Amino acid sequence: MTAARDGSTRLIALDIDGTVLHEDGGASRRVRRAVRAAAEAGHEVMLATGRSVATTLPILELLGIAPEYVVCSNGAITLRKDPAAPYGYRREIVETFDPAEVLSTISDALSDARYAVEDETGYFRYTESFPQGAVGLASRQVPFEELLHVEATRVVVISPNHGTEEFLGVVERMGLHRVSYAVGWTAWLDIAPDGVNKATALERVRERLAVPRERVVAVGDGRNDIEMLEWAAEHGWGVAMGQAPADVREAAGSVAGSVADDGLADVLESLV
Repeated sequence: MTAARDGSTRLIALDIDGTVLHEDGGASRRVRRAVRAAAEAGHEVMLATGRSVATTLPILELLGIAPEYVVCSNGAITLRKDPAAPYGYRREIVETFDPAEVLSTISDALSDARYAVEDETGYFRYTESFPQGAVGLASRQVPFEELLHVEATRVVVISPNHGTEEFLGVVERMGLHRVSYAVGWTAWLDIAPDGVNKATALERVRERLAVPRERVVAVGDGRNDIEMLEWAAEHGWGVAMGQAPADVREAAGSVAGSVADDGLADVLESLV
């Protein structure tokens, strides 16, 4: 009996990088099979990622799933399935903010950092080269001053000359009170509109799908997953990947194997 038929449908939210995908950008056959099996059993298996729309949609194809909703840009953009839209999804909810103040604050503290701003269409403007694939194909290099005048869904800051913990310390001392921010697994900072994160977007999705809170599952590995994992763990199941930092594992409450050991597959196989 499928989950959809017996009323036990779960909302399963998956981070992408470090959860579904390995560092080389690939997903193991076992993980792909487990994701499809969970979806075929009737569960709503969706992605919740810091990635842009353009770099998220190909992962749906890789996994062979087509959920009703997809959360991108750390919660600033929620997509909804629409067969009439390009690539089968349209922007259902978009949250934006004025990045000028936060960019000016960060540039004063991190003079050698690199910056990118994503707008509501998914277009990126960046100051210097980013890691391959990080900002997608719809992008161009611009002077820093031009970034100050873009209505942003996300600001990305990387600081190649800082270690992760040093970078985190610098960011915390800045006191970014009017925006939500998360430091990734490297010296990488994602900044979203105030009060917007993966958890806020997923709660909206959960309400629309009428899935009970105790039927939510979230799996992730980064500091931008902390709110999502806490949200899931409160009434459902939050799971951190084995390689996640200590604060991420603490937020989740449950810890799976690492991405190298197909920890996500262990989680999904236990639900089917």
